[in-house]
Amino acid sequence: MRYEGGGMLVRYLTAATLARVGVEMVAFTLVLLVLERTDNPALAGLTGAAFALPAIVTGPLLGAWLDRTAHRRTALALSQVVVGLVMIAMLVVVGGSRHWPAPVLAAIAGTTLPLVSGGFTSMLPSLVRPEQLPRANSLEAASFGIATIAGPAVAATVAAVVSVEAAMLTIAGLAALSILAITRLPVLPAVAQGQDPFLSSVLGGLKHLARTPRLRASTVTSTLLMGVIGMLLIILPLHMASLGMPRSAAGYVWAVLELASVATALLLGRLSTRWRPEYVVMLAVAAYGLAFTTWPLAGSFAVLLILAAGTGLLDGPMIPAMFAARQQYSTLELQGRVSTTAASLRVGAAALGQAAAGVLVPAVGTRAAFLVIAGCLVGASGLGYLSLKIGRNPEAPDEFVRTESAPWT
Repeated sequence: MRYEGGGMLVRYLTAATLARVGVEMVAFTLVLLVLERTDNPALAGLTGAAFALPAIVTGPLLGAWLDRTAHRRTALALSQVVVGLVMIAMLVVVGGSRHWPAPVLAAIAGTTLPLVSGGFTSMLPSLVRPEQLPRANSLEAASFGIATIAGPAVAATVAAVVSVEAAMLTIAGLAALSILAITRLPVLPAVAQGQDPFLSSVLGGLKHLARTPRLRASTVTSTLLMGVIGMLLIILPLHMASLGMPRSAAGYVWAVLELASVATALLLGRLSTRWRPEYVVMLAVAAYGLAFTTWPLAGSFAVLLILAAGTGLLDGPMIPAMFAARQQYSTLELQGRVSTTAASLRVGAAALGQAAAGVLVPAVGTRAAFLVIAGCLVGASGLGYLSLKIGRNPEAPDEFVRTESAPWT
């Protein structure tokens, strides 16, 4: 097994964060671009959904391939090439007489999304020693959080100061920088032998997620969470008008929300080493949901920013715990499949959430939609707990645990 030093972890985080900032800009900027050029919330939701939905299919396939190949760097770089080229193409087609090119191009860019969200993460157990995984997971959560902060904030700022078109070109530029950073990552050997047929390998990852109760509980909860996040991507820009702000100001709400989340992810990330990670995931998501019940009360943009900061603090421990559950309840040979398959489910759920919000907001308004979000998050935690208990034999031996990073065993 090849483990790299701290300097390589910095290189890894640089490459991963650049790619993720670009992707987070895509999710927000596509909505702004479609709304600005067509003023059509349903089309904005459909385009956002089209960007994410292909990951449901491509995630398990890409994950099985990642476990069997030594060409992970090439795959990660190609994903950024696709994103950059599609953003440029979107500038040409969005706003024309035909609406279908926007979701079609978004779908093309979305085929490689699991590589950005899960492909990078699957490399961590090969890059750092088991005892270093809790710290690496906290830094990985910070990478996601920084991307979620910087992506919407940069998109909002560039869109407001220059134009939405400039924000799209910024995404293409970040993709190019990410490619340069990816070339500095090590070539890692394949972790799976590859004797099994490819389809069996794909199904192996899906079966492991479905049949491992503790991992299943974390996956169900975090997947449903992303469905709600997808809804919020549509709801927030539309809600800004009720506060007297431009739609692009939603990016600053995202930034505050995620900044608070990053803070607690770094400070409390080791909760997943003291408590079972699936319980940390479920409790954090339930608390996150309850906080959204206060959002309809915000009568000004400043108050909404304060509420966003408090809400984000409750979400922080969730992401490190989610990574820990994948690592502790899966063997090394399954890391690629588990990471990308779980990521594809999350991305797909976000897509469905965006599509649903495009219909929900015109029907009930944005303030009621926040209450729907709160109920969905509490429900996600409850469904995660049910999935942990259903079909689980309490007298059977526990699932695979990477004991060096799980002192609670």
